[in-house]
Amino acid sequence: MTAQVVNTVGSRRKTSRPRLFLGGLGVLALLAGLWAGLILLKLDVASPRAHFEDVHGPLMVLGFFGTLITLERAVALGYRAGYLAPTLSGLGGVALISGLPLIVGESLLALAGFGLVALYVAASLRQMSLHMAVMTVGAFAWVVAVLAWISGRDVALLVPLLAAFLVLTIAGERLELARVIRVTGQARLSFVIAGGIFAFGVTLSLATVSLGVRIAGVGLVGLAAWLAKHDVARRTVRQSGLTRYMAVCLLTGYAWLAIGGLLWLSFGNLSDGAAFDAMLHAIFLGFVMGMVFAHAPVIVPAVFHAAVPYRSRFYWHFLLLHFSLLLRIIGGDLAANRLCWQIGGILNELAVLVFIASTGIAVAQGRKNVTH
Repeated sequence: MTAQVVNTVGSRRKTSRPRLFLGGLGVLALLAGLWAGLILLKLDVASPRAHFEDVHGPLMVLGFFGTLITLERAVALGYRAGYLAPTLSGLGGVALISGLPLIVGESLLALAGFGLVALYVAASLRQMSLHMAVMTVGAFAWVVAVLAWISGRDVALLVPLLAAFLVLTIAGERLELARVIRVTGQARLSFVIAGGIFAFGVTLSLATVSLGVRIAGVGLVGLAAWLAKHDVARRTVRQSGLTRYMAVCLLTGYAWLAIGGLLWLSFGNLSDGAAFDAMLHAIFLGFVMGMVFAHAPVIVPAVFHAAVPYRSRFYWHFLLLHFSLLLRIIGGDLAANRLCWQIGGILNELAVLVFIASTGIAVAQGRKNVTH
């Protein structure tokens, strides 16, 4: 390589180190969340502390997804102060893992949520847009969820709010990309209606769980239908390589969003049990984790300056995730088969670990190609 290229690569690596540290905190929360998940699967797994499984949801949604989302928004905004939000969420995850008083982790995560709202407000001041408004509502859902948690609400009752944070964030991002195909004003109105029904149901669930969850389920189905119809993935799935892989992940994720919505509509239940497990993981694994699989080859280079060359093996973790989720929900939850539920859950976690390993290997291969 020329000296100029070497200097450029070195400079990018240097500026990426703080981002890598914050991303590492997110991955740490993910791994701890997976550990807690094994305990929830009733497996004979050692627990690092009492009631560690109780923070499984907050670690996954806020410690992992929250840290990565706030980091992505901070990078996009370009303000150094913006990195305070992912720092707070990352440290909040560490606090939950380490066993510090719960209020420490809760407070850090609440401040991180406020930080994400501030990032969206700052971005909106540059240019107002519907997609940014949708993502801002999602960030407010994060804040309300943590404040309700601090007030003593059970984490299970906060699932609609935590889902709203992620679903509205992803839907807002896909709405932004839908501008490529120039969606009509009528299509935008239908998006607002579906999103409004979902947000109304989530809010109502704080007072009336069953009715609120069922209304939110209608909104989820509406958002899934909108995304499946208007997302550019409908066109790009006909292409090849990375473009097709991303489109397949996206369209499959929308199918899970619809399934999750139907489950919410059918059961309207936020108490422990098979129905709750199915409702939860159809959204957070089938839809949200599916979106992570789809976007990682694009987000990792943008945030961490690390290329993720496409490899056909990416379909391994994709197939494993969705096969194991079907096994868990259909064979385990709906058929009341404990063994299928446990095997499906274990394979869910294995799919995530394979994804991390496969992405890491691709990054290493990409870096090797650059240095040569």
